[in-house]
Amino acid sequence: MTLSSDEAMPPRHVAIIMDGNGRWAKARGLPRIAGHKRGVEAVKNALTAAGELGVTHLTLFGFSSENWRRPAVEVTELMGLLKYYLQSEVAELHRQGVRLKVIGQRDRLPRENVLLIENAEHLTRDNERLFLTVALSYGGRDEIASAARSIAVKAARGELDPATIDETLLEQHLFTATLPDPDLIIRTSGEKRISNFLLWQNAYSELVFIDTLWPDFSKADFEDAIREFHGRERRFGATAGSHR
Repeated sequence: MTLSSDEAMPPRHVAIIMDGNGRWAKARGLPRIAGHKRGVEAVKNALTAAGELGVTHLTLFGFSSENWRRPAVEVTELMGLLKYYLQSEVAELHRQGVRLKVIGQRDRLPRENVLLIENAEHLTRDNERLFLTVALSYGGRDEIASAARSIAVKAARGELDPATIDETLLEQHLFTATLPDPDLIIRTSGEKRISNFLLWQNAYSELVFIDTLWPDFSKADFEDAIREFHGRERRFGATAGSHR
């Protein structure tokens, strides 16, 4: 299935809450890590689909700050899988013109993973075909609190007047300061919640929830979500038609 040429332009920025790896594995009698490994393949498919569908910014929720509470064995396996992906796939991302950015609490990640992330970001920093942001050890509330702390420090040093603090200033201190807000947020697996993801940025995002488990996410699912997005009227707080 392909989006027809007479449909509206694709959303500029799509963010995805990748959910369902564990359930995918359980349904097949496999360990949870098997679902996570299959989920990595779904990430590759999503990157390819995003490029083909004209999406320029793709943000993936890979590991939340709350996920550290999972069993230690699973967390260790996930960090190992992240290391493997960074070692094996970054050269291909670079070849495809993808710019990688990782947001979240890096200080909680294994040091060797942090170094690999820094190298990947440096290597791909000038690419412009697709902007890929991966949220790792990330929480929306923590992001907003971190931004507030940074602003408070500057105010305490006399570097800014507290009276000048507004939405624009706070946005400039978020992890996503260089990114447009997501037009569309997709969550897989049938769950219908945001789970502390991009809380500031999703103020006017369209939300699409699909039943597909993340390891089975396909280009057709991506197309269907975009088609549903086009069926919405985005008002941004205005009355119907007044934002046009």
